[in-house]
Amino acid sequence: MSLLGTVMTALVALLHVWILVLEMVLWTRPAGLRAFRNTPEKARDTAVLAANQGLYNGFLAAGLAFGLLYPAEPAALHIKSFFLACIMVAGVYGAATAARKILYIQTVPAAIALALLWLA
Repeated sequence: MSLLGTVMTALVALLHVWILVLEMVLWTRPAGLRAFRNTPEKARDTAVLAANQGLYNGFLAAGLAFGLLYPAEPAALHIKSFFLACIMVAGVYGAATAARKILYIQTVPAAIALALLWLA
């Protein structure tokens, strides 16, 4: 179970790296427009806001990576738990205010990872 929790946490971190790329690099390009169902005009007008969101997603990924690499296991569990909880809260807020699909893309994987870590 511990390995499964670690793998799931790493996948959540990679997901947030991908969200960073979508929001900071691909926001106004076809992949970003499709992912967020934006028009080129809306994407251009909101690019700075999206880049800011992307940066925050990068910090969440970095926090999970820090927890995954931290050598002292009791503290590592708390680091990973904190960042997964932050992702869950952000996902619930995003689902309530922006798009319901965020709940499934962001919150559910983080909740699964957190449960697997604590069940180990």
